[in-house]
This record gives sequence, C-alpha cells and structure tokens, in this order.
Amino acid sequence: MDSPERVSQEHLELTRRFFVGLGGPAAAAWAASPLAAADAPANPQLQEAISKLVYLTPPEKAFILDKGKAGVAKLPDEELPKLGLTPDTWSLEVLADPAGGSVIERSFTHAQGNALNWSGLMKLAERSAIRFLQIMNCTNGTDPHHMSHWEGVPLRELIWMAGPKDNIRRVYYESYVPAGQPTFRSSMPLGMILETPPGDIPPVLAYKMDGELIPASRGGPVRMIVPGSYGSRSIKWLTRILLTNDFKANDSDADLNNDPDNAQKTRARFVNAPKEAAPNQPFALTGLAQIGVSGLSKVQYAVHSQAQKWPADDPYWTKAEWKDAEILPPPTNWGGGLPGGKLPERTIGIDPVKGTPLQWPMRYTIAHWAALAAGVPAGSYDIICRTVDGNGIPQPLPRPLARTGFNTLQVATLVVK
Repeated sequence: MDSPERVSQEHLELTRRFFVGLGGPAAAAWAASPLAAADAPANPQLQEAISKLVYLTPPEKAFILDKGKAGVAKLPDEELPKLGLTPDTWSLEVLADPAGGSVIERSFTHAQGNALNWSGLMKLAERSAIRFLQIMNCTNGTDPHHMSHWEGVPLRELIWMAGPKDNIRRVYYESYVPAGQPTFRSSMPLGMILETPPGDIPPVLAYKMDGELIPASRGGPVRMIVPGSYGSRSIKWLTRILLTNDFKANDSDADLNNDPDNAQKTRARFVNAPKEAAPNQPFALTGLAQIGVSGLSKVQYAVHSQAQKWPADDPYWTKAEWKDAEILPPPTNWGGGLPGGKLPERTIGIDPVKGTPLQWPMRYTIAHWAALAAGVPAGSYDIICRTVDGNGIPQPLPRPLARTGFNTLQVATLVVK
C-alpha cells in the first residue's frame, strides 16, 4: 500500500506539473499559489489532508438509500433467488400501457415467457455495453452517496427491441418491492432515452459497479443509472418497464416533494476543514466539488471572524473575501477496489492510450480541491467553500431553491487558540 507521504507528494507533484504544463499565466499562477510552496516537509498538515482524499468510493462504504423500503440489503443470500434478485433468476418485463393506447411491436412479459433475462441482457452487452463514471447522490442529500464506475447497456437498446410505434411519450420503470407494498417507480421522457446530446451518456441498465457485478445489497443484479440526474431516477432492483402516453412524471420521489426532472448541480463540500488551529499559522483545507450540468471553473473558500456577524441581507456570502483553491488533477489511482486502481478499458471520456480524462473536470463526477489558508489571530471563524460553475455563476446560484437539488453553502467553524 502506498504511504500517505508518497500519495500526498504525488498529488502535489501532479498539480504542479498540470499548471506548469499550461504555460504562461497558468504557470505563473501556480508559482504564486500556496500549494506551490507546500512541499511535504514544510507543510505536514496539507500533506496529510491530501493523502486522505479518495476518488472512487470503496463499494463497502457506498451509502445505499432504500426509498422504496424494499429491505433487500437485510435479506439473507438464500432468499434472493426466490425474489429474482440474482443474475440467474433476474428478469425484466417491458410492455405498453393500455390506458393511453400506447403501441409497441413486441412486449416482454412473464405471462408470455419471454421477459428479458440475464442471458438476454448479456447478449445486448456484447455489442452495446458502455462504461462510465457517475456520481450518485440524493436530491436533497448534503453529501454524495458514492462516486462509482459503472458498466451497462443503454436503455434505448431495449426500447428499440420493443419497437415503439405510437402514443408513447414517457417511460415508467419500477423497482422490486415486497408483496403488498406500493409500487416504487421513476420515469423519463421517451426522447431523453432515445436521443443523447453529444458528450453526454444515455440512461443505462447497469450490471457492474467498480468492475464487479452489482450485488443485491447495492441495487443489483440490474439497476437504472441516469447520468446527470439525481439518484431518485437511478432506481435499484429493476423489474418492469412501461411505455406510456402519459406525459406526466409519475415518480414515487415526486410524492416526497422532490422534482425528479432536475439535473445535478455544481457545488463544493469540505473533506477536511480543521476545527482548531494555532494562531497565525497556515491551515490545510481539502474538499470535493460535484460537477453538475453547468460544469466547473473554480472552487473558492473564505474565512470570516464570527465576532462580526454576517449581514442577513447577504445569505449567499457574495461579499466575502473569496480566495481560489486549487482544483487537483485526476488521480493516478482511482481507487474503488479497481485492480491496480486503473479504470477499465473503453471508459467513456478517458483517453484509450494514456488512461487519463480527455477533459477535466468531468461533468457528473467529482474533483478534489485543496488550499493552504493563511493563518489568522485567535478567535472563532466561519470557513465557507463554494464553486463557480462553467457559466461564471457562484454557488448556490443559479438554482438555490430547495427540492431542486441540495447546494447550500457549507459553513464550518474554526477555533483558533
């Protein structure tokens, strides 16, 4: 295992090379940045803070939310085959909604004996499987649930197998729930499934997470992943798909006062924000930025004395003394239990020869950031972090409203004594 000293020094060296490689003003900016002087012997706090950053979430630490109350994670392994929650017992129905006169050429049902099974899905995967990185989080969750690497088949492949013909505007899809419980479902417009903007990733029937088959305890054997959307759309334990003429979102999560149609937001969170520091001594800050639909241009932090109460008419801290943090380059070890920490071949957005991202940061993933904040006198302070998106708009704008995705500014307390 790499030592913390080696990992942190690698992060610092990668960051230095990244900015110097850009040349001109970027190289000058690096030379003037606090991190440029943050060599391991001189800044052990920053060294330790950076060494603790992990990119892909270890599978055993991924937080799995069970909004449908399926209770699968608590079931003994011997119960899973009876419920169709293992690869050799899983099946998926695809049918048209008779209520709206929807027409498809071919349905896949248990009654007909032709529901899609694991073998059928793997045949689709042989020609159509894709691999990609995607963060998973709840619409109103303060922290991401996990950052993972996925493999699966685009949902459009299955929809075209069904042959949509007429009166279809939306697709409902449902999760396994125990008998007697209300159906748990999510939905998407048909167009969102069949057509994807260049550079985006389509909705996917996922069967692998971080290079391994998705176990039932993590939503497997097959779950939906909808890149760019919050987790309410990426339902687990997929069992049924309904093509409907109903234009309305009929999502279970919408009944909880959430808006499932919202794209992920760009926002910053602390990973390391010290609670105490010595007077007039620099202190290390690290965190992660979630890159949403509007991309990411900056991560910033501010330090403000609590002796001066922040004015109530500036709830977004727009007048704070914001300073730029350094967005760290992509890791050489992606973590997540992947062999050697390497991303699998043919991962979307990754250079096939170099194994590095074609663009950084990547939308709908995370990037780490770090800063060495200047020391301050004794007292109590607010430490705040925020992002500035690709349109130059600082968090929590442009969508500060609740129920459209959590992006409230994170404010931590630092006591200097």
